[in-house]
Formats: sequence, C-alpha cells, structure tokens
Amino acid sequence: MKKPTLLIVDDDDEIRTQLRWALASEYEVIQAADRASAMEKFQAHRPMVVLLDLGLPPHTGTPEEGLAALAQILDIASRTKVVIASGQNERQTALEAVGAGAYDFLAKPVDVEELRLLLKRCFNVAQLEHDYREFQRTAQTDGFSGMIGNSPAIQGVFNSIRKVAASDAPVLILGESGTGKEVAARAIHQLSNRRSEPFIAINCSAIPESLLESELFGHEKGAFTGAHMQRKGRIEHAHKGTLFLDEIGEIPLSIQVKLLRFLQEQTIERIGGKGEIQVDTRVLAATNADLGKGIKEGTFREDFFYRLAVVRLQLPPLRERGDDLRLIAQSFMHRFAAENNRQNMSFSQEALRAIHRHGWPGNIRELQNRVRRAVIMSESNRLTAADLELDPFATGGGATTLKDAREALEREMISNALKKHGGKMAPAAVELGISRPTLYDLMDKLGLQKPANEG
Repeated sequence: MKKPTLLIVDDDDEIRTQLRWALASEYEVIQAADRASAMEKFQAHRPMVVLLDLGLPPHTGTPEEGLAALAQILDIASRTKVVIASGQNERQTALEAVGAGAYDFLAKPVDVEELRLLLKRCFNVAQLEHDYREFQRTAQTDGFSGMIGNSPAIQGVFNSIRKVAASDAPVLILGESGTGKEVAARAIHQLSNRRSEPFIAINCSAIPESLLESELFGHEKGAFTGAHMQRKGRIEHAHKGTLFLDEIGEIPLSIQVKLLRFLQEQTIERIGGKGEIQVDTRVLAATNADLGKGIKEGTFREDFFYRLAVVRLQLPPLRERGDDLRLIAQSFMHRFAAENNRQNMSFSQEALRAIHRHGWPGNIRELQNRVRRAVIMSESNRLTAADLELDPFATGGGATTLKDAREALEREMISNALKKHGGKMAPAAVELGISRPTLYDLMDKLGLQKPANEG
C-alpha cells in the first residue's frame, strides 16, 4: 500500500533530516527549505498534509514568508491540512495562522510522538473529506436519486436500473426490509421516459383489505356506504407515469386477480362502475417476502407473479456492500449535520470499525436512524461507537477471527493497565512491556480514547 505524502517545509536542514528519519516509515516525506521550493514540490506532489515553519528565508526572523506560503497552499488546494511549527515567541502568530486557515500548530522543539498523533488525525480527516467528495461525485455522475455506492453488488443494481428504465416492462424489486426498494423504484422512474409524469407509491400492507380495492381502482358515487362522490384510484392517478406497489406479497387473492387483468389489458373498472377505463401506467412492485413460498401455500397467484416479475431486481443487504457502508454513513452524517447546524462532524476510527462490524439487520433505514440520532444527541463533533449505540467490539454476527480476538485481548489489557495506574501512560506501558510510543500507536489503532489525565 502506498504511503501518504507529507511535505515538511523548514529552513533548518538538521530539523528536516530528524523529522524525515522519524516519519519515513509512515509517510513519503518530501522536503523544502524555502517558499519557492515548497510551492514547486506542493504543485508536483499535492500532499494532503503540510508541516510548515513560519520563519523561512529570506526573512527567517519574521513570519512573512511562512504566512505567504500558507496562503498560496490554501489558494491552490483549500482542503490541505497545514500544521504550523512555531517557536514559543511565535505562538500568537501561529494562532493567527490558524485563523487564516492552518489546521493546527505545534511548539518547537517538536515532540515527535505528539507530531505523530497530530499527523494521523490530519490524514484521517483529509481522507474522510476526500471520500465524501468522491461519493458526491459518484452519486451525481450516476444520477440515482438517493442511491450511493461503489461496491460490485450495488453497481450491478445500477446497471440493471439503467437497462430496465428504458422499457415499460413491469419490475419486481426484491430485498430485505430497509434496503431501499422504493428508492430504486424512484430511480427507475426518474431515468425513464415517464419521468415528467406522476410517480404514485402505495404500501399494500398499510391499507386495510376492505379499503385497498377502492384505493387502487377508485369508485363511483354511491358504490357503497360512504361513497358520496366519484373517486379515482391510484392506478388512474399514475396514468402516463409509474405506479409503485410496495409489499406486494400482502395483497389479497381477490385483488391479485383484478391487478392481473389490469397488467394484461391495461384497463380497469372502478367499484360500482359500468365500463372499462383505458390506463397507461407502468407497474413496479417490491417485497421482502418469499413469494415462491406464497405460491406453494396458495396465498399468491403464480400467473400474477410471472406477470409482475418480467424483470427481477435483487437489492443487496447492507452487510454485503463492503466500503459502501462508510460512504453511506458519511452521506447521512453530513446531511443531518447540515440540517442541525452542526459543523465539522466526523466519525472516530472506533465508530467506523463498529459500523463495518455491525450486522445491520435493518439495513440502510437502521443506519440512517442511528446516524441521525448520533448527530442530534452527541456533545462532540467526533461521533463514537457509543453515539451510534453500537458495540465497538462486535464482530458482525459472532464469527470471531483471530485478528478480532487479538484486538479484543489488547483492548482489555490496555484498559486494565490504564485503570490500574489512574490513566498514566508511562507506568501502564511499563506494565504491558511496551514503549510509551507503541502504547500510543496501539490505542490509536484500536480506537481507544486517550485519558484526559495521561502522564
């Protein structure tokens, strides 16, 4: 795996050499001694993170050149994370640099371990921002309303949607609850030549059987008690457009017969009506039920099934979509953060690991609800597994790997050592038989929070 690129800008050759040796195992370190060479190398390599000294030649005694370099870097790439390295007498200037767009500052002489932690945070935030921009670009390019993802499973769905959108064939959308079946139906409609006409959705399980027929086909005045006026049904309202029948497996047999006739002849008859009405409506249906089982048990008509399922579209569950989990979670986070006026929100590494390990039985709907609640309720801009109400040590269904078991043991031993020594890092590291820097790295890798009173 290619190491991330870090640009170090400092006029002191000895400092640059020391930092390069300290960081070379983690980063591809490039160096510059003045503003001109710094800008040349920044343009050539476009690093996500820059460590910048303010006192650069030819004016090493003032921050003029460093601040000019900061302005140029941010003008070229405004999302670059620039960390200012400043002497104690430059602290006020460093704070002004942060106000001008620098990400953070460190006092000289730089503590290498503190620098390591800060750089990890910088690269993590920069990568999250990059991923979010990428999923926005992908979503806009693909043109699917509310559908995000780069995994092979969902890309296959996108390809199928493009193909079926061009026809008027009925489509049966299959998938677990919460996988986005209505979103897929709307995407088919939006990509079809019916996009300027109505999209009418009806949840067949949410309407009592006694009212469902009238809801679908409409009724004439006086057709039954309470029918005080003529009323068009959902099928007529979707004329020239698309009708989406969600939870199609819940439709009674008597209504299945009438829908089958409509699909065959494109005509309907209102309840109490005396004539047929020609309707041009495309039908999309969805279910999370096993319709094959319904056919065997006699609760679902086989001829109706084959008329509906000219094309079948299977939506993958969220747990099978790999890195799409991160993209979708970030999408929800940014959306709800904007809605709630929360700025600069992000997920901790612990939260991202918990998201990937959770089984998501409620699929996208569950993820959406958890992220919304976390954004609203969290007191920090960095969302944790606890904010999402997820177990940070869960293994997504109980299949514990050797890696999972090792990480769980490491977490337990580190937590116990820190608790024993009152949160002090140095004695905890001694008890664990590792160096303090190694303990820092392990805690970062495992997503463990550093104690407020670490020592």
